[in-house]
Amino acid sequence: MDRNQITEHLKFAAELGVAGTSRDPAWRMRPDDVGADLRVRPGDVGKAQDTPRGPTHGSAPTPIAFSRNTAEALAAVRADIGDCTRCKLHGLGRRQIVFGVGNPDADLMFVGEAPGADEDIQGIPFVGRAGQLLTKIIEAIDLKREDVYIANVIKCRPPGNRNPEPDEVETCEPFLFQQIDVIKPKVIVALGKFGAQTLLRTLDPISRLRGRVYNFRGAKLVPTFHPAYVLRNPASKREVWEDMKLVRTLLSEK
Repeated sequence: MDRNQITEHLKFAAELGVAGTSRDPAWRMRPDDVGADLRVRPGDVGKAQDTPRGPTHGSAPTPIAFSRNTAEALAAVRADIGDCTRCKLHGLGRRQIVFGVGNPDADLMFVGEAPGADEDIQGIPFVGRAGQLLTKIIEAIDLKREDVYIANVIKCRPPGNRNPEPDEVETCEPFLFQQIDVIKPKVIVALGKFGAQTLLRTLDPISRLRGRVYNFRGAKLVPTFHPAYVLRNPASKREVWEDMKLVRTLLSEK
């Protein structure tokens, strides 16, 4: 590839917003708008102004690969993870990495906590009973599962389905941030207490976080109850439906 071809390739990648993947610790740092609570209720959608995305603190990530489309960029992130041994979960019974699945150009992304037993076997997030309910939730707002992208904060199953520990989150969440930055969804739904608290860096209960809209890495983040919680507490379906109507409204905005 000559210099002109390289120049054109880099310009094309820049237009896509793809800067490659990195293991640099700076990748973990949030833009300044992360966690900004817009306090948008369903009737208020469209009134709040989007906060400009702030600069990332620290040095810029060191690109290790350029991709010509989002599918290739996601594949590069997955390749960088490899057969991961970065944290202790690799030696605690996990079968495989559960990276993520769905439309690499999705406007809507769901982020859960960590893979469960079914996900660890199949290598796909949300395939058990909770996953079946998530599929119905997606269909309730006139989308299909293949229209969205689904991932977890942690890519390996914790033993006994326990909550991920802080060092495991610190090690793994940069890959989730890379997924988000590649896909560039309009809306992210944080599923459950752990997912929402981890992304928003808060200890507030999910009952207080849900029903609001937050800025997160250039997207609107809407926390809601985890499908597994809804299966145990059917009365929470009403709140989830209200949250999903809010999501549908946000997706319809230009």
